[in-house]
Amino acid sequence: MPRFTIASFNVKNLIGADQEYYEFQSYTPEEYAWKEDWVAEQLLSMNADIVCFQEIFDGDALRSVIDETDERGNALNDASIPDKSKGYHKKAIFRKLGYTPYDEAALAFAPNSADEGVPGQRRPGVAILSRFGFVEPPEIIQDLDEPLEIPFQPLRGLTGDKDAGVFRLHRISRPILKVRVPVGEQVITVFNCHLKSKLGEYHKPAGAEFAPEQDLTRYDPLGRAMGSLRSAVRRMAEAWVLRRAILEELKFNRPVMVLGDFNDGEHAVSSEIISGEIPFKNYGWMLRHDAKEYNDRYSKEENLQITADVERVRLHSAEKLFVKKSLRDMVYTSAFGGVYESIDQIFLSRHFLPEADNTMGEMEYFSVFNDHLTDGSHPEAPYNKLASDHGQIMAHIRVD
Repeated sequence: MPRFTIASFNVKNLIGADQEYYEFQSYTPEEYAWKEDWVAEQLLSMNADIVCFQEIFDGDALRSVIDETDERGNALNDASIPDKSKGYHKKAIFRKLGYTPYDEAALAFAPNSADEGVPGQRRPGVAILSRFGFVEPPEIIQDLDEPLEIPFQPLRGLTGDKDAGVFRLHRISRPILKVRVPVGEQVITVFNCHLKSKLGEYHKPAGAEFAPEQDLTRYDPLGRAMGSLRSAVRRMAEAWVLRRAILEELKFNRPVMVLGDFNDGEHAVSSEIISGEIPFKNYGWMLRHDAKEYNDRYSKEENLQITADVERVRLHSAEKLFVKKSLRDMVYTSAFGGVYESIDQIFLSRHFLPEADNTMGEMEYFSVFNDHLTDGSHPEAPYNKLASDHGQIMAHIRVD
């Protein structure tokens, strides 16, 4: 009965020293050494079999971190694990202490297609590390073969040629990386994503040096609210692109896991787009879509069919399953301005629910690595720019 762990790790701007990733932002050699040390230590503590990374600017920097982690892990094994000459070296306690190197693991890196390598204007990508390898070449989703067009209908009561407009998306802000991972006799489809952030998206007029809303000395609350609206619409559209890819896998009854930085909580609209609808308690109470009379409601048979169809393609929050199982009331991966929330998620298809039909396993535990987070609202605890501003999350899965 194989067991494995899968984690999401936003490393926050991983790039080598003396490289300007955002405007006027770079690491000195000393700062980069500190950051590499910190990321390697976190990766060692997690010791996850599959890791989904976000905010990777430089694939070589990530490989260096992995090599550093292996070096530390091997040294830890030498110090902690008895050699084979000791009869007790097979005891469970030593298996728990042991670290498995990534020297034979597969690494897939998806650079951002908007990253042209221009100093100060870099764009981050994502990566997946797997001790089990991949059964197919990784797939990157970012530039859409056909633009996503979202038309809006005129509101009720408006007639004539009232144009409600359309939102068109040609490229998502950061790549979605899809891999298929063999675990025991099963193959699991893993998606790693990093959706558009909540930072406002402001329009810069032609010929202008910057968007007017960015000038905080002339604070424009309405314009900045419009920037938040643009970010939210883009994030939800990106969530739909991810949902479409998820449904393609579920159509073939493939187990699916979706990880990453959603930049939204579990109950946000963007997250609910990714996970799918929660079925209504009883569709027999609901008027039919083609109702002609007051009592035209769905039948008992249709209620069962609709509920099954919704459940079949629904994803479930690993965090929520853990909180329910452990009676714990709070998990958070982000702390800022007095707000503690989880914006990093692991979603699981029904294949990992023990009560579901044809289940292939279940989540046994859920780990959160967030001791490094500090709340920026406290002046005595300033944020350290070299550590990640995200907590790491990890699901412990048993496969039947």
